[in-house]
Amino acid sequence: MTRVLDGNAVGDRIRDDLRDCIDTLEREGVTPGLATVLMSDDPASETYVSMKTRACEDLGIESVHRELDSSAPAEELFDTVEALNGDPSVHGILVQMPVPDHVDKRRVLRSIDPRKDVDGFHPENVGRLVAGDPRYKPCTPHGIQKLLAAADVDPEGEDAVVVGRSEIVGKPMANLLVQKAPGGNATVTVCHSRTDDLAAKTREADIVVAAAGVPEMIDGSMIAEGATVIDVGVNRVDADTEKGYELVGDVDFESAEERAGVITPVPGGVGPMTITMLLYNTVKAASLQAEVPVDLP
Repeated sequence: MTRVLDGNAVGDRIRDDLRDCIDTLEREGVTPGLATVLMSDDPASETYVSMKTRACEDLGIESVHRELDSSAPAEELFDTVEALNGDPSVHGILVQMPVPDHVDKRRVLRSIDPRKDVDGFHPENVGRLVAGDPRYKPCTPHGIQKLLAAADVDPEGEDAVVVGRSEIVGKPMANLLVQKAPGGNATVTVCHSRTDDLAAKTREADIVVAAAGVPEMIDGSMIAEGATVIDVGVNRVDADTEKGYELVGDVDFESAEERAGVITPVPGGVGPMTITMLLYNTVKAASLQAEVPVDLP
């Protein structure tokens, strides 16, 4: 029987453990604080930010939100980030992407204090991750590690294929899987739009992480019998539904489920873990900045 991983259930267990960490910090007079900054009219971005705000409130993390007009000068965004960098009640800062075209995305990432960079995208934090000494692991790849652990899937010695090379998922996922550390020690192949014969690569994999952003690009014929399939994709496609669309992953779930040993659904798989690990990183940031040790899950 194929096991379908429930990201909501795994995330809930981690959040329950985080409550103990927050209680420890509270006893020392520290309330973890996360600031979100939105400079976009994109409805999806607005939804993501509101989800993160609600998750903070549910867990007892102080939530601060700054919303800027998408046509405002770029310096207004950088001034906002600078003010949050200097606010001791804010332990984590997240600038919701994408930002408008007139704003330099890379400068945005560099402008966040690396100690408050709970996304893990500041060059200093990327370097620490690659060096095997991460301060904060990027949320989605870290959530995938937690899902694998919950399913008793140990990457050590396994052949893993990561489909996609984004800065947010693909590259950090490959780095985590290859590290000489728990949750790593895999032999990793990174595939992308220029990969020749993708199916030949994925069929040889014990673990497939699909993160290319292409609807249902991987089907059951591309999966080895008994493989672990982690679907990161969230794609909106037209459908005969009340909303006129449905969400699908990068994996054709129905055909892949017939061959996989373990698989994540879309929605309800990796997605809930991403927000959970953002909360995790915020609690860790508060612990590091306040110098109050906590027992992170």
